[in-house]
Amino acid sequence: MPVLHSNILGEGQPIIILHGFLGMSDNWKSMGSKYAEEGFEVHLLDLRNHGKSFHSAEFNYDLLAEDVKQYMDYHHLGEAIILGHSMGGKTAMLFACRYPQLTKKLIVADIAPKFYPPHHQDIINGLNALNIKNISSRNDADEQLSKYIKNVGIRQFLLKNLYWEEKGVLGFRFNLEVLSGKMEEIGENIGSTDTYTGPTLFLRGDRSEYITPDDLAVIKRHFPLATVETIEKSGHWLHAENPTQFFEKSIQFIK
Repeated sequence: MPVLHSNILGEGQPIIILHGFLGMSDNWKSMGSKYAEEGFEVHLLDLRNHGKSFHSAEFNYDLLAEDVKQYMDYHHLGEAIILGHSMGGKTAMLFACRYPQLTKKLIVADIAPKFYPPHHQDIINGLNALNIKNISSRNDADEQLSKYIKNVGIRQFLLKNLYWEEKGVLGFRFNLEVLSGKMEEIGENIGSTDTYTGPTLFLRGDRSEYITPDDLAVIKRHFPLATVETIEKSGHWLHAENPTQFFEKSIQFIK
């Protein structure tokens, strides 16, 4: 089984960062650098079918959590602080419940331990509608994608995945074919009896609806030591929209 691709910054106690759906490790580079400056060894992972990690027809949270375990074994990491956003947050939750002995602390960014109905269909439709082989530039791709996705920030986030497969031929780093067919898996929940009793911080965006006041009871059931904090002036991409406050609240919890 191949090992997940990563960028490793700094040295010290390991922090493992898991990106969200259609994201990659690069999305966390500036935040990861800040943690590294505070004396941590930061592992920015590309999850399977994302970034520079391997592509696979199989895709679910059980496998994503196992991939992280295998990564830690390969790099001889003992206990790590696990931080995950959105899909990466679900992976982090499941990992912590499965491997509490490897999880020093858990940080979950803007996702709750509950089922989410598929809600990325417009993004997937837009990406699938792109005739990638006939696109010669990022601007060209952005123009085509704008017919399906009005939000400029989301388009820029997605187009970070474009790269030159060869001279004159663009491709996406994520495995669009598999991820398009596995939309149900993204919304799946962790197991009903899964618990992690270590220190846990949930961070939610004040403009995001991913974590609601009604979710607090279910968070506490799975993560009895959890605290929930709000990042101001931010939606679902809270680490990018208010990086200062995200860093302050997370580093305070880590330390």
